[in-house]
Amino acid sequence: MSKKTFEPLSGLTKRKIKGNFTMNAKLDRRKKYTRMALKDGLIKLLQEKPISAITVKEICGIADINRSTFYSHYLDHYDLLNKIEEEIIEDMAGYLNECTYEKDEDDLLLIERLLEYFHSKHEVCTTLLNENMDTTFQKKVTIFAHQSFMKNWRASHTLDKEIADYVSTFIISGSIDVIRKWLNNGMDKPPKEMAEVISTLIKKGFSGLL
Repeated sequence: MSKKTFEPLSGLTKRKIKGNFTMNAKLDRRKKYTRMALKDGLIKLLQEKPISAITVKEICGIADINRSTFYSHYLDHYDLLNKIEEEIIEDMAGYLNECTYEKDEDDLLLIERLLEYFHSKHEVCTTLLNENMDTTFQKKVTIFAHQSFMKNWRASHTLDKEIADYVSTFIISGSIDVIRKWLNNGMDKPPKEMAEVISTLIKKGFSGLL
């Protein structure tokens, strides 16, 4: 059987491939810009009113994108909001998973990195965590935090699963309220200091701060 050989690409073929690659790159950049503009437009509107009072027309007006283009990316403004929330949760998980949290003292690092993430995305997180907003973001953050808690914190503590569920609910609900307050105060304390406050409250309660 003769050995299969591959001939070098001709100059014309190389130019076609390069041209197609450049065109695809431009389309990808255009798609990313469009989606970013639509997301930014929705976040700006959410700072003024709830999602139920927002229309696709308003989002497109702020983003300077026509409605047919909007519908080529999203089903409606609720779909756009859902995509924003899911991307943040996925991005947050990736950021937190860059470190391992195996020792008891790593709890502080986990909280600190979570606060660092909220700090880096403060505008969108402050908007979506607004208690007057009818978004599902807080619920998604709660579910994500609960899963992380049960995986990392419970693994290093001997707690019954049912008790751990109650402890998780108490810790996470309180922590989210503290983070919301911190964001609304313009992040007046650095992430590390706030992480120490939350960690102390979790481990020692109010008396630990006295």
